[in-house]
Amino acid sequence: MMATKKLQAFPTFSVRDVLLRFVSPLLLLAMWIALYQSQALPSQILVSPLQVFEAGRDLYQSGELWTHLQYSLNRLLFGFAFGGFAGLVFGTLMGGSKLVENLCGPTYNTFRQIPTIAFIPILILIFGIGETFKVVVVAQAAFFPVAVATIDAVKGIPRSYHDVARAYRLSYVQWVKRIVIPATVPPVVTGFRISLQRSWVVLIAAELMAAESGIGQMMEMGRQMLRIDIVMVGVVLTGFIGFMLDWGFRRLESRLIQWKSN
Repeated sequence: MMATKKLQAFPTFSVRDVLLRFVSPLLLLAMWIALYQSQALPSQILVSPLQVFEAGRDLYQSGELWTHLQYSLNRLLFGFAFGGFAGLVFGTLMGGSKLVENLCGPTYNTFRQIPTIAFIPILILIFGIGETFKVVVVAQAAFFPVAVATIDAVKGIPRSYHDVARAYRLSYVQWVKRIVIPATVPPVVTGFRISLQRSWVVLIAAELMAAESGIGQMMEMGRQMLRIDIVMVGVVLTGFIGFMLDWGFRRLESRLIQWKSN
């Protein structure tokens, strides 16, 4: 029985499933090549995939690509960790306390409707364009999806669970540890996954607007130099990293769902 459960924890993919996953990328690449060869757009606007590959290779060999990537990932890591943790704590308090909900609910629900990009000019005036600005932007982007998911998850805990907690006179810390965490892990992880996607997109946008390093700044410099191949390297890299981050969290999410069901 245990062996069966271990085998089920690792989903299997047929050869057909694996091949189908390459269909849309290959079709997109074929359309790109066909559009380039048709010369429907000027070469200053549309470059060939080979030029993009060569530009990426040159950036990698010079070390510039890794430097920009390192800056972006560091900002993402610190901002996401801070914003996600703050959203988790705030969401737990909001979902579990009527007092906190009444005190913070109106302000929270107002601010979460405002796009993160709208805060960028204000944050630039406050923090400048240094590292603090980028970390704060990412943290703000990460905060709200995690808070929303945590609030909904805590409010969705069955009333019988709370009755058990009151019967055993659990403290707040014990309530969080024994009731909230086991009951809310899967939906909260989903909130973290959405938060990470949003944080990555907002970070690149912030680097495009005001930064001295990072993938977004590399793309902006490529635009200013009319190096569309460098811009496309940034586009492809941004999409690939975003895909891998989402894939990793989806795997974690599926494992946690299996763990809860067992």
